[in-house]
Amino acid sequence: MKKIKKEDIKQEVFDLYDDYAHNRLDRRQFMNKLSVYAVGGLTVPALLHSVMPNYQDSIQIPANDPRLTSEFIEYASPKGGGKIKGLLSRPIGNKAKLPGIIVVHENRGLNPHIEDVARRAAFEGFISLAPDALSPLGGYPGTDDEGREMQAKRDREEMLQDFIAAFDTLKTHPECNGKVGVVGFCFGGWVSNMMAVRVPELMAAVPFYGTQPTAEEVPAIKAPLLLHFAALDKRVNEGWPDYAKALQENNKEYSAHLYPDVNHGFHNDSTPRYDYAAARLAWERTIDFFRVKLG
Repeated sequence: MKKIKKEDIKQEVFDLYDDYAHNRLDRRQFMNKLSVYAVGGLTVPALLHSVMPNYQDSIQIPANDPRLTSEFIEYASPKGGGKIKGLLSRPIGNKAKLPGIIVVHENRGLNPHIEDVARRAAFEGFISLAPDALSPLGGYPGTDDEGREMQAKRDREEMLQDFIAAFDTLKTHPECNGKVGVVGFCFGGWVSNMMAVRVPELMAAVPFYGTQPTAEEVPAIKAPLLLHFAALDKRVNEGWPDYAKALQENNKEYSAHLYPDVNHGFHNDSTPRYDYAAARLAWERTIDFFRVKLG
């Protein structure tokens, strides 16, 4: 089925997808509301096909890229029980110890896009670890719809502890120099903010369109922050003024960027919410930030 061009999709459709992707609409409600926009040559199946992720055609660095070593490792889940699986990636041929980056997925588990992002971080000269918070439930199931349903069954605090354990795992890895930062997207943006609150040794945090900690939690932040926001993302952005005020009042180091005319998820190049220019600029800023803060 041919995908509809991004410019032919109304903003209301993107807003509906955001509600669906964040469990504010079930599939039946989403399809019913989507039908309102199936007019002219557009059909509901075509609209649905156009807003859903396409991993096959969006991978930038394949799993077998000869410039990297990528493998799945396991570490203990401190709260959820069992083991957490994560993708560990680093450049081939490196003899010096590398700074580390924890890469945190959205609210659907470690899907192919986030694995790709983790490899992109490794390609830039870091050792990256991308955990799968769905590991105690069997791991990412192969589709984002199933992944969201599974992740909704896990306790958010327990998942946060799993990512904090990933920090400890990467920090002590023999190929890591002990300097570790975190980058996360959506749910992972919240995790990145909260790791800045909970992990005093964290060297840098980069939340992409992540919800914010409370004003009472901000004084505990030690890591410098680089925050990315999408201008059309009203849901996440409504919490930013209070967060900015708390950061300023507590003299925290941060910089924030609001990308105009883009949606929540603009960095994810597997969906039509992707914006090439904003994603490229945000990623360049992210890598430059990690190079400065992690060395």
